[in-house]
Amino acid sequence: MTNPSFIQSRVLSAAGAAHGFFGRQGGVSSGIYASLNAGPGSNDAADDVAENRRRIASALKVEPDNLLSVYQIHSAKVEIVCEAFCGAYADRPRADAMATKVPGLALSILTADCGPILLIDPKAEVIGAAHAGWKGALGGVIEAVLDAMISLGADASNIRAAIGPCIAQASYEVGPEFFTAFTAPDAENERFFKGGQGDRLHFDLKGYCALRLSLAGVRAVDILPQDTCAEEAVYFSNRRAVKRLEGDYGRNLSAIVLRV
Repeated sequence: MTNPSFIQSRVLSAAGAAHGFFGRQGGVSSGIYASLNAGPGSNDAADDVAENRRRIASALKVEPDNLLSVYQIHSAKVEIVCEAFCGAYADRPRADAMATKVPGLALSILTADCGPILLIDPKAEVIGAAHAGWKGALGGVIEAVLDAMISLGADASNIRAAIGPCIAQASYEVGPEFFTAFTAPDAENERFFKGGQGDRLHFDLKGYCALRLSLAGVRAVDILPQDTCAEEAVYFSNRRAVKRLEGDYGRNLSAIVLRV
């Protein structure tokens, strides 16, 4: 079995965090899921997804059952993880973030344009992971995962964070109702929008998430530059799949783990 490649954050690596942001390369899935689809919620062959996840676990040097994924619902709900959970994906905790201080448990986030955020307090030895699409980010998932980490002994000023590969502003075209959703609660959020054609705008999800982290007290935030929508050979993208009427899409996986 060949381990798939992945990229890392310089900020997390400097903090000693074992982690990886995986794209679509290095797996066994075929068709629109080619090749490292890590999403058990997709319509891909279950055996192929399981093999892809085994390869990712091997690359992270964790047991396959310890590569944990919650059932993501675009919320601000957080699961504090004390042990591995198993069973069908549909039976997993419904949440969009996790936190733990248990070594050997890999907290993973599945994305296909949304922002994966990995976090660590290296002093307290507490890690977190969050799925930050626009709904979750606006709804407070970033603050929620930080609060969960703090409840486990972390200090916001010691937390290091990385915003992984997700849709970039150039690819993220939205309508005026989207603009209103962000500027109605805070007019200063206008800074995250650039004009497009007609009434279309382009939203900076990465910048917005970085601001929320900063306002919550996180001093070191790494923003990875990759654009999942534009980089077809490397990443899965929901937006790209929808434009092509493909019916479904693969999921990228990002994970962080405390070494045993």
